[in-house]
Amino acid sequence: MKKQLINIFKFTLFVGIGVVILFLVYRYQNEAYMAECELRGIPEAECSLLDKVISDFKGANYFWILLVLIAFTVSNISRAIRWNMLLKPLGYKPRLINSFLSVVLGYFANLGFPRMGEIVRPATLARYEKIPLENALGTIVTDRILDVISILILTALALLVEFDNIWAFLLENASFSDKLDTLKTLGVYFLLFLALAGIVSFIFRKQMMKSPLFLKVKDIALGFWQGILSIRKVKRIGLFIFHSVNIWFMYFLMTWLCFFAFEPTAHLTMLAGLVVFVFGGWGVVIPSPGGMGTYHFLVIAALSIYGINGDDAFSWANIAFFSIQIGVNIFIGMLALILLPIINRNNSNPQPVTLEQKSENNMAEVLDEGETK
Repeated sequence: MKKQLINIFKFTLFVGIGVVILFLVYRYQNEAYMAECELRGIPEAECSLLDKVISDFKGANYFWILLVLIAFTVSNISRAIRWNMLLKPLGYKPRLINSFLSVVLGYFANLGFPRMGEIVRPATLARYEKIPLENALGTIVTDRILDVISILILTALALLVEFDNIWAFLLENASFSDKLDTLKTLGVYFLLFLALAGIVSFIFRKQMMKSPLFLKVKDIALGFWQGILSIRKVKRIGLFIFHSVNIWFMYFLMTWLCFFAFEPTAHLTMLAGLVVFVFGGWGVVIPSPGGMGTYHFLVIAALSIYGINGDDAFSWANIAFFSIQIGVNIFIGMLALILLPIINRNNSNPQPVTLEQKSENNMAEVLDEGETK
């Protein structure tokens, strides 16, 4: 009962943070919208940003939104295939349907707890495919490392091709030098903390290495490392690279295609789509439920670079965000919860295999082969 209450508290806390950020973005945009209405002589009673968002959502072109949902689904299929390619060198061949449903279930979990999907996804596959959880988690680490590399490359590309526009926007709308000084100060404190932690760890290294906690962490780290090293043994590396590129190309398409679903953004170019996509991508990376609030804030900032009014940018951010969350992450995530037990109903008592059990099984196979010879 206590554990359930703690989980409920955590869920409420993270969702609350996302809602508060979204509300603050809404309040700022609503004040700007009301000021614009006053300049146009529109009565306050007829000027509601919430009504505008609802009206814009209803008036959106759902053909383009459907294409956005298809692109997201295709990216998840590529992610599932790439995940299977990472698991194959470790001796596991999970079914694609289980990998795909585990991926979408991970996105569903992220709506409640930021980054929870990184635990739910491998745990789900480990349960239904009898894969050691440590190895599955290791491949998730590799998966995320590849994602970080990808978004850094795309960020660099966006800065390269649209640097003048982005820099002009930063100079016009923020005291950039003050923020840079603050980041430098925080960076110095962080480095000092790391140095102090390193010195303490070195002094007490012998005691730490004998502790049960250290040994447990060491076993888990070895499992992670096996999963990470799986990328070195991936066969058909060309196909692996193709799916890695396709995941992020589909993400980019989701942003660009969604432009056409909303009239004020329909004229924006692919370069604008790249910048908005990168800003939105970092908004999702920041811990909040599915990027709620943080995604809106950064996407609105990116759209303003290309002259989109704050109220229209707020409407587009909601159309893009909630179409994905409701159309895919919630709907297919709940469907995955239903389908996974049905698909695997013939797999009696599915449980993840531990590293110790795997080692014992491998040793038994070697002995059997020796006796046969």
